[in-house]
Amino acid sequence: MPSLSEETAGRIDHLEPGAVIGIVGGGQLGRMMALSARYRGFRIGVLDPMPDCPVGQVADFQITADYDDRDAIRRLAERSDVLTYEFENVDAEALDGVRDQVAIPQGTELLRVTQDRVHEKTFVNRHGFATAPWRQVDGMDDLEKALDELGYPAVLKTRTGGYDGHGQMVLRSADDLGQVAERTRQDTARGVGFPPSILEGFVDFSFEASVLVTGNGSQYVTFPMVRNDHRHNILHMTLAPAGAGREIEEEAGRLALRLAEGFRLAGTLAIELFVMPDGGLVVNEMAPRPHNSGHYTIEACSLDQFDAHIRGIAGWPLAQPRLLSPAVMVNILGQHVRPVLEQLTDHPEWNLHDYGKAEVRTDRKMGHLTVLTDDPRATARDLEASGCWDDLR
Repeated sequence: MPSLSEETAGRIDHLEPGAVIGIVGGGQLGRMMALSARYRGFRIGVLDPMPDCPVGQVADFQITADYDDRDAIRRLAERSDVLTYEFENVDAEALDGVRDQVAIPQGTELLRVTQDRVHEKTFVNRHGFATAPWRQVDGMDDLEKALDELGYPAVLKTRTGGYDGHGQMVLRSADDLGQVAERTRQDTARGVGFPPSILEGFVDFSFEASVLVTGNGSQYVTFPMVRNDHRHNILHMTLAPAGAGREIEEEAGRLALRLAEGFRLAGTLAIELFVMPDGGLVVNEMAPRPHNSGHYTIEACSLDQFDAHIRGIAGWPLAQPRLLSPAVMVNILGQHVRPVLEQLTDHPEWNLHDYGKAEVRTDRKMGHLTVLTDDPRATARDLEASGCWDDLR
């Protein structure tokens, strides 16, 4: 892992308009990064295996190749002044290999910590914050011992990879443990074996929340804590602000700043939280880039998460974002596209964002909409009553 001095050396004092920002990953987060960068006067390159990807539609150039294609990453680096990434499953060693060609303000320490659940929870715990109780699990013997210590129910997760519930299995009884053992025998017969994993004990929380923090390597600012509603392990709706009370929301901000300082953060970091019945905060996971739960900031804040990210990696100063209006953000999955479009003309308050994805699929994030409101809870009920999201009830 690079030393902290190496991480800091990858940052720049001030990137001037006209410079090229290369984005690894061509999905919706990269698209919204690119649009923000356009307003700052930057040019955009992207690496993505899908031709005409969401970022490619608004970029100056696209290199069409797999994310782990080291030659392609080097070609992107050669044409860029700064590299950033829109998701955490990026080859950190490949990025380290082009440090001699291009600045990587986020560095790779942030990647290595957040793409491995053991490293992530260790980092959070070492900085004085709670996580769910957890154990590293590298085989069935480890799993049985961990279950003896943590008990049922528990969640078995792969250490790396996985998103929106993928790579996870809830263990509620010894019957589920038997299923894991049988699957492990089958995987071993195919030469795969038991994947490096982590077991987490269940947390009896009141609700899920998140907080965003952005830095430029020396200065850090936070966004309001928001309340999140997940359905089938996919974020469905975000209410801003969380309405958890001033003391809890201020503590979330302090937590975010402490972790950002630990990384000497450049760019935006999302921290997903469990809010406990007593008001305590438990860190669930972190994402080293803008986040789905921060999309409301585009309409609702004085500085949105994508503008902040671009300013942070460009070494520009950061103003503390202000919430200009309470808001509700709701995701539009593939099965919701047609119902939303059919009702759009009846709802001028719906701020629609279409991600430009070519193929509409069930449970695929195709866009989102944000509603500015004086009463987020009432607006959330109105959105649910529209019928567009009835399949998620």
